[in-house]
Amino acid sequence: MIDDAVASLRDMFTPPFRAVLGKSLGLTLALLAGLWLALERGAVWLTTGGESWFAGAPWLKTFVEVAAALGLFVALIFLIAPVAMLVAGFFLDELAEHVEAKIYPPDRQGRAAPALTSMWLALKFSGVALAVNLVAFALWLIPGVNALVFFVANAYLFSREYFELAAMRYRPPDEARALRRRHRLTIFAAGLLISLFVATPVLNLLTPLFGIGLMARLHKRLTEPQPALSPR
Repeated sequence: MIDDAVASLRDMFTPPFRAVLGKSLGLTLALLAGLWLALERGAVWLTTGGESWFAGAPWLKTFVEVAAALGLFVALIFLIAPVAMLVAGFFLDELAEHVEAKIYPPDRQGRAAPALTSMWLALKFSGVALAVNLVAFALWLIPGVNALVFFVANAYLFSREYFELAAMRYRPPDEARALRRRHRLTIFAAGLLISLFVATPVLNLLTPLFGIGLMARLHKRLTEPQPALSPR
């Protein structure tokens, strides 16, 4: 598995992956800018449009202004991963094709999912990321627990999603899920490596590139017959 992870890291710096990274980062930053603007407008309305709410309590207005500023900053941090997953989800099949071209002969490479399926998977990826980040946000004030929950939940959820996507290029969804359950511990261990990316600011933008590369290789390793040991 470590060899697969190292190979996936190398892939991230190849021209095909850099091209996908450029497209996904551009769209991610554009969406984050739009979200920041929407949140900032909401905060401005709350602190200026609702003056009557703070009549006789100027300290409350100051408190809300400070809380809104901090909230904007924290919200943007927690939104980076879900937005990046949403955008990159539309390019996962393209990334999988690049990886499979290296590890499979041409006649054994997988098939891309239909457009609607790809769109659904992209939304599902972002929903999973958002849910995990919301849980981590809710546990933010509990030292130790928040980091552990965030790390373990990411390891499980993202390993499951990326592995099933890699497997569904070769088999129906039901078979992909059955294969994932059969090798759940191995796949979870790979998910721990993915969670390192998700938990690291800036690096989490690269999570899809690393995750799909790792799981495409892991799928090949788990489904191909292993060479028999030569008798002594």
